[in-house]
Amino acid sequence: MIYLDNNATTRVAPEVFEAMRPYLTEAYGNPSSAHSLGRHMKAAVERAREQVAELLGAADPSEIVFTSCGSESDNWAIGGFLEQNPTRRHIITTRVEHEAVRNLCEHLAEIGCEVTWLEVNESGELNLDDLRQELRRDTGIVSVMLANNESGVLFPIDKIGKIVRENSDAVFHIDGVQAVGKIPINLKELEVDLFALSGHKLHAPQGVGALYIRDGLKLPPFIIGGAQERGRRAGTSAVPNIVGLGAACELARTHDEHENIEKLRNRLEDEILRQIPNARLNGTADRTKRLPNTSNISFEYVEGENILVHLDKAGVCVSTGSACHSTTKESSPTLRAMNVPYTAAQGSIRFSLGRYNTEEEIDRLLSCL
Repeated sequence: MIYLDNNATTRVAPEVFEAMRPYLTEAYGNPSSAHSLGRHMKAAVERAREQVAELLGAADPSEIVFTSCGSESDNWAIGGFLEQNPTRRHIITTRVEHEAVRNLCEHLAEIGCEVTWLEVNESGELNLDDLRQELRRDTGIVSVMLANNESGVLFPIDKIGKIVRENSDAVFHIDGVQAVGKIPINLKELEVDLFALSGHKLHAPQGVGALYIRDGLKLPPFIIGGAQERGRRAGTSAVPNIVGLGAACELARTHDEHENIEKLRNRLEDEILRQIPNARLNGTADRTKRLPNTSNISFEYVEGENILVHLDKAGVCVSTGSACHSTTKESSPTLRAMNVPYTAAQGSIRFSLGRYNTEEEIDRLLSCL
C-alpha cells in the first residue's frame, strides 16, 4: 500500500508506540491518585506537556492543556472566549477554514454573533489589508488557520498577529492542526493567544490534541467536573495518548524529515503537471508559501472520486480534499473560495506525503496516474 493521505491522519510512529506501550500495560494508575503509581502517571503527563511546549516554542509548559482532538481545541478556544466575553460578539475568520472553525462560526452567526469572512485569491492567499479594514475595537476574536488542510497554503500568522494587536483588542486564535510537526513554530515570537493542534496529524494516536492558552488569558472549562488540567478541562487524563503526543512532538523536533518529504512532493507535483494534460495546481505556485508535504491537483473533466477509486484499487491512498467532507459530491468550500472552475474542482486530488514515503512509491504512483 502507498499511503499519501497524511493530512487526514498519520500512522503512529514506532517510536511513539514504544513510548506509549508501558502506559497500555503495567503503568495503569490514575494520574489524579495520590499513591506512587498515580504519581508516576502524573509525571508522564507533565513530561508530555513539556515536550509539546518545546515543539511549539511556548513560554511555559503550563500554557499547554490536553484535549481529545483539534476540533475540541478549536471549539473551546472560540466558544470559551465568547462565553467569557458575552459583549464582544464580533468574529473574524476566513472562507477556507477547517470545518471545526467554519461550521462553528456559521452556528455562532445563527445565534447572534457577527461573523466577518475574509476572502482568499485564486492562489488561496489572504489580502491583509482586508483584515485591517474589518478589525474593530469591539472585535472579540480573530481565528485564522496556519496551514490549509487541502491546499497546504500557509497564512503569515506573524504579520496577522501584529495587525490584530495594532488595530484591536481582539484575541488571536490559530488552528495549527495541519502545520505542527511540518514547519518550525515559535509561539514566544508570535502575537498568538490560542493555538490548537491534533496528535494524529504528526504520528501520535487519534483521540488526543492540545490547546495552547497564552499565560494570562483565562478560558472557562470546556468540560466541567474534576480538577484535571489545573481545573481547565475535567475528565481522567488519557495518559497513553498524551504520552504518545509528547513522544510525537519530541520526534518531530529531533528528527526533521521534511526536506526529504518536500523533495518527493516536488518531484510528484512537477511530473504530474508535465506529463498529464489538463492537470492544474490548486494553491500558490510559490512553494515557500505551502506546506512541504502537500500538493492539491485538479484533473480537469475527470471526477476526483473516480480517480480515487482507481488509485485505491491499485493500492494507493489519496483524498479528494478534507477527510471531514470527503463523502460529499460538492466542490469543497476551499476550492470554491479560490474560484477553481467546477470542471477542475470536481477532479481535485490531494496528495499529502509523510516521513515513510519513498522514491519508489512516487514512481509507482506516477505510473498509475
